[in-house]
Amino acid sequence: MISEVTMPSMGADMTEGTIAKWLMAEGDSVNRGDKLAEIETDKTVVEMEAYANGLLRKIVVPEGTLVAVGTVIAFIGDADDELPEVQSTNEAKSANSETPVPVAEDPKPEPAQTTSDTSSPAPVSLAVSDGRVKASPIARKIADEKGINIAEVHGTGPGGRITKSDVENFTPSPGFAVSGVRAPVVVDGSDIPLTSMRQAIARVTVKSKTEAPHYYVTHEVNMEPAMMFRSQLNDALTDQGDGDRVSVNDMVLKAITMALLKYPKWNSTFNGDKLVGNSDINLGVAIALEEGLIVPAVLAIQNMSLIEISRAVRDLGARARGKGGSLTQAEMTQGTFGTSNLGMFGTDTFAAIIVPSNAGIIAVGAVKEKPVVKDGQIVVGLIMNATISADHRVGDGAEAAMLLGEFQKALENPARLML
Repeated sequence: MISEVTMPSMGADMTEGTIAKWLMAEGDSVNRGDKLAEIETDKTVVEMEAYANGLLRKIVVPEGTLVAVGTVIAFIGDADDELPEVQSTNEAKSANSETPVPVAEDPKPEPAQTTSDTSSPAPVSLAVSDGRVKASPIARKIADEKGINIAEVHGTGPGGRITKSDVENFTPSPGFAVSGVRAPVVVDGSDIPLTSMRQAIARVTVKSKTEAPHYYVTHEVNMEPAMMFRSQLNDALTDQGDGDRVSVNDMVLKAITMALLKYPKWNSTFNGDKLVGNSDINLGVAIALEEGLIVPAVLAIQNMSLIEISRAVRDLGARARGKGGSLTQAEMTQGTFGTSNLGMFGTDTFAAIIVPSNAGIIAVGAVKEKPVVKDGQIVVGLIMNATISADHRVGDGAEAAMLLGEFQKALENPARLML
């Protein structure tokens, strides 16, 4: 049985479409759902699916032709089905175009010719209607890519519509400059050999993500009290003249230490059928070097005051960069918990990868001004997001949330940091 294929409606506002490309040829086997043709509308190009099985017996409307919605564009059927008589698009145009019969009129005197030459080149027929250039979406896209003013292109489609081929075959007239043509951008696609450090980072991170089942908990920390405390403390340290200053990161490390003292389970290492405890809190600090990332630890940080932590972290960072000595094996291998801070890059929130053998790592972002509700009023607050990446083998989400809550409490009540 012969099935008609008609120009589909691709939207409520579509009244006509162009056969941009036939995806099958006459005689091809067609199954329901196959991509039959590309239909170009005023907005985009859409693939049209077949709604019948059989052979594509006849293509009635050729590529590049604009027809109304509902127009028969092809037939699908069996090899022995009789095709109905349907005029092709070109035939229809020929049949509908009648040659007007000339009507005899009384001769009229011809106007006297002037000596001046008033002849001028015929204007280029532009596809302009109501100030808008009539062009298909794909034609406009190609024109934009080539830097061609679409209004300069002569349209050969129905009603002077500019088609894809019109733009592709367009040759700028003398004096016409193609604008907006950009030189090709060349991307360096050469291989980058990995340094030994980068290879080590790759091995460690893959080991961590494949062995430790990560999960994540995030808290918003009100940093307004901590920032005020830090400002007052640094003013006092300046008056002492010792050169000490406390950073936000120093307070973060102290707060993590206090939280781990309350919940020591997170300062342990998973080992098959047990958690191996650690008698010291060796807090790893992620340090970004030019060659890559390292996480040396501040050893026995639970015995340090906030000022001592500040000094130890500065010393650790200097030695990590080759100034004032080298990092020790213990600092590089005996970390029991981790911390990472991307606040200096303006990062809001992120999750870090747990250092293997550690039970977790807390990542903090920048302290930022954000709207908060205080006493029923919306005011500007100072907020820092903190995310713990936790090993599910060591503890569940509620336990990680309690650890993070204790960390938050220490920063929101910063006098505790001096204990």
